[in-house]
Amino acid sequence: MPKTLTPGQLEAIERNALFNAAAHSGTAEVGAVVGKSLGESPEIRGMAGEVAKAAAEAVRRVNSLSLGEQQALLEAKYPEALAASNAKRAQQKAEDKAQATQFPPLPHATKGKVVLRLPPEPSGYMTIGHAMAGVINSAYRDMYQGELWLRFEDTNPRKVRKDYYDSFRDGYRWVGIRWDHEKNVSSDMEVLYFHARRLVEMGEAYACACPADLVKKLRAEGKPCEHRTHPVEANLKVWEGMLARRYKEGEWVIRLKGDMQGLDASLRDPNILRVIQAAHPVVGTKYVVWPVYDFEVVVEDKLCEVTHILRSSEFHVSLQERIRELLRFPPVVVEQFSRFNFKGTPVSKRLLRPLVEEKVVSGWDDPRMPTIEGVKRRGILPEAIRQFTLQVGYGKTEHTFDWTLLFAVNRKILDPISLRVYFVPDPVQLRVKGGPQKDLSLQFHPTFEGLGRRAVSVPEGPRLLVPGADVDAMRPGEVFRLMDLYNVRLTKKGDSSQAEFVGDERLPDVRKVQWVLDDSEKRDVSVLEPAELFLEDETPNPHSLRVRKGCAEAAFSNLAVGDIVQFPRYGFVRVDAPGRCVLAHP
Repeated sequence: MPKTLTPGQLEAIERNALFNAAAHSGTAEVGAVVGKSLGESPEIRGMAGEVAKAAAEAVRRVNSLSLGEQQALLEAKYPEALAASNAKRAQQKAEDKAQATQFPPLPHATKGKVVLRLPPEPSGYMTIGHAMAGVINSAYRDMYQGELWLRFEDTNPRKVRKDYYDSFRDGYRWVGIRWDHEKNVSSDMEVLYFHARRLVEMGEAYACACPADLVKKLRAEGKPCEHRTHPVEANLKVWEGMLARRYKEGEWVIRLKGDMQGLDASLRDPNILRVIQAAHPVVGTKYVVWPVYDFEVVVEDKLCEVTHILRSSEFHVSLQERIRELLRFPPVVVEQFSRFNFKGTPVSKRLLRPLVEEKVVSGWDDPRMPTIEGVKRRGILPEAIRQFTLQVGYGKTEHTFDWTLLFAVNRKILDPISLRVYFVPDPVQLRVKGGPQKDLSLQFHPTFEGLGRRAVSVPEGPRLLVPGADVDAMRPGEVFRLMDLYNVRLTKKGDSSQAEFVGDERLPDVRKVQWVLDDSEKRDVSVLEPAELFLEDETPNPHSLRVRKGCAEAAFSNLAVGDIVQFPRYGFVRVDAPGRCVLAHP
């Protein structure tokens, strides 16, 4: 058997990496590439370590390319793989569409004429809630053979950052969502100014210099402010002064005339434009007058010719409808659904940002966070998010999902493709008296031999490491099985426990204990164990992140960052860094 991979075998691994990336929105996974390569080439199944290293390097190169570059390389070097990738994508699209048919039909929707939009505000990193809403919009786009916009609502320069844009682009691609058009609202400022001026000229908007506390008081009382009756010419003069930078931030705003006596507080003369003197990451300092969301989104929906809006229910539908009517824009069908909440974890950027700023978490990619970066780091697969969303659908009633429901879907996808690697948490030493010498050939997967094997040589009377919790739970004299090895009887408990060999035959109803050889080949591994950020009473969970120390078998050294494996009797973990993993779920 060769000790190194041949050029042809390395090329096959590269092909599989490209194939995997093309089938998963441009991001290949090392574990899947290893499994595919070992499964199609029996001659390299005894070289799992070399294959894993080659796959990690191929995945690194492939993931550094854009999706377009990946497609071009596939077409040039592996046209048959590209055809298979396109067929798989079409099959996945058909499956998603079939699952999405359980969604209710869109009102007034005609095939080929539906236009939807994803309107993220790049004021934080993309969350799983954005991903789920994106899956719903994408499913309806496919159902009606329509179009989908990715439109960044970037009109608050104080909150917008370039890496937030990238987070959404990468996150939507990762979860398998493709859009037909992309734009930034900040590129349409002159158009927004045009329509703002229209409202002022119509007498439907006015310039106001009242302090915020007075505005709040008057709104509560249902009373107009002194500026509401100013003539159009005076309002236009202030408007031009705002554009000409003659006023400081907070001096003047433009407010829409609404119903000050109405029950809907959002229609009591809301602000629609204000001065913000901050540099924007895309347009710099070109503009200082910025529209609020409820104004600009109406104009943008008209520019994008949006026909149907699918969004969570916290937005002010009535205010947007009022602006749409005043500007005489065509009506848009609005379908609202409740926010996708998860138990113990806020999904609103407004609530997540303080956790980052106050260092409650290590960053937006902390594995406790519901951001795409966080759940990806934890080992949640994009297929799991998509399948989970299509299964649970959406509703108008506020609902909080339990993370275990998503974990169950993720586990079902991971189980057939994940290598098994021995890991012992909180280890104690166990000396086995009379234990015979064994040369083991252990499968990386209990049922799929295509994932390969590794050789483990157990010396006579070995020193092993076993979980301290298992030893603590036993009494001297108890017989248990060392997994895939043999049966022993515990004779002494403690940090240096002892046992004696009692046979090879499999015994019913005995405890099965994970083990690792206590030799120079073992690997020290820390596992981050994330939990819910908040307790049921909405107070911070002091145990939301624990670090579990342990040891893994020598095969752990062949894993690459990003690989997701199962530690038997512990859980699925994702390799986060050399010697460190994150627990995906038990």
